[in-house]
Amino acid sequence: MRLSAILGMIFFGILFAVSPLCAQRVVDKTVATVSDGARTELITRSDLLWQMALQPGTQLDPPREEDLRQALQTQINQRIFALEAQRLPRAAPTEKEIADKIAEILRFFPSTAEFERRLKAVGFGSVSDDNFENIISQRVAIEKYLDFRFRSFVVVTADEEATYYRETWVPEFRRANPSAIVPSLEEARVRVNSAVVEERVAANIETFLEEAKRRVTIAIISEPTS
Repeated sequence: MRLSAILGMIFFGILFAVSPLCAQRVVDKTVATVSDGARTELITRSDLLWQMALQPGTQLDPPREEDLRQALQTQINQRIFALEAQRLPRAAPTEKEIADKIAEILRFFPSTAEFERRLKAVGFGSVSDDNFENIISQRVAIEKYLDFRFRSFVVVTADEEATYYRETWVPEFRRANPSAIVPSLEEARVRVNSAVVEERVAANIETFLEEAKRRVTIAIISEPTS
């Protein structure tokens, strides 16, 4: 649950890096900037709305102030990751990776038509809109960076698996499945290992963000309001 909340903040609503629409954007209201001293990322009101469009159930017209504020905090986090990712250039996402990510996002919505309705409400033409695909490409690139930066070096020992299974996995399984037989550690090992890895990743991401926010300059220019 902890990882879901953190990755929901980082991934699901995220539109990473500098917006690909900036070259075509009409005058927009800048709400914040994030700078590492060498580069500065702008966050505009449109960025907040684009992000909210990808979050099922989030009201767009009119947007709620609490959602705009949460979107701003998410955008700040994503800009920090964007700045860090630029330090380690990697191969651009493939067309298949972009298509797979769009398909993954679509599964959270009742239909493609409903998702496209939300996209159109914030300025995109469809799921095939070049600008939308550019944003998803950036998202995939950042996810690949995060996998490399926080997931690929996680090592879980057998003792750690056993402790997590006994103290966390079994109690959670029993709460969710009160009448079911609890799988043995061997039967559940893959799921247990995955859960431990995800918790470790979540903790590392939290620590990274806390440290990164002390290194960068975050300027709130205009509080987002509905």
